[in-house]
Amino acid sequence: MIIESIVTTLNEAGEANFAPMGVTIGEGEVLIRPYTDSATYRNLVATGAAVVNLTDNCRLFAESAVSNPQFPTVPAELVTGRVLADACSYYECLVMRADTAAARATFRCKIVKKGVLRDFIGFNRAKNAIIEAAILATRVRLLGVEAILQEYRRLFEIVQKTGGEQEAWAMAYLQDYVERQPR
Repeated sequence: MIIESIVTTLNEAGEANFAPMGVTIGEGEVLIRPYTDSATYRNLVATGAAVVNLTDNCRLFAESAVSNPQFPTVPAELVTGRVLADACSYYECLVMRADTAAARATFRCKIVKKGVLRDFIGFNRAKNAIIEAAILATRVRLLGVEAILQEYRRLFEIVQKTGGEQEAWAMAYLQDYVERQPR
């Protein structure tokens, strides 16, 4: 099963990258599958470490999907990395094996530490809609602006009916991003 997370990696200069990414969490390991042209890929190759953050803050997914934000973090304990301050839980990971032959690489990572910062409140329909909207925003070049905006109209209704301020902000942020893309 793929779990939506925010993966933090560091480049060789120690600068953090935050990437919303579906990962597969198994018994003692995590599969991370970034595209080979991404900062996450470059950082995993360079450092061999990542922190997989699980959060219920959908604003983090929206911002990191379409921009290069710098979120508050704390140092990881067992890997060279950063833990999101607003993570509910996290996994500190070290790369064991990497298959980099395809356009999407596969990094099999050993979990060296699992941490819990706060309770997971859960997702309502609006938070789920924001995750979907963020994924669509990352695919605007593939799907086209109009197709995404059509789907956003449906997602907006869900956010309006079941969301709060965080979800409304995230939806507006993503819609603004999509609307600014070339048609």
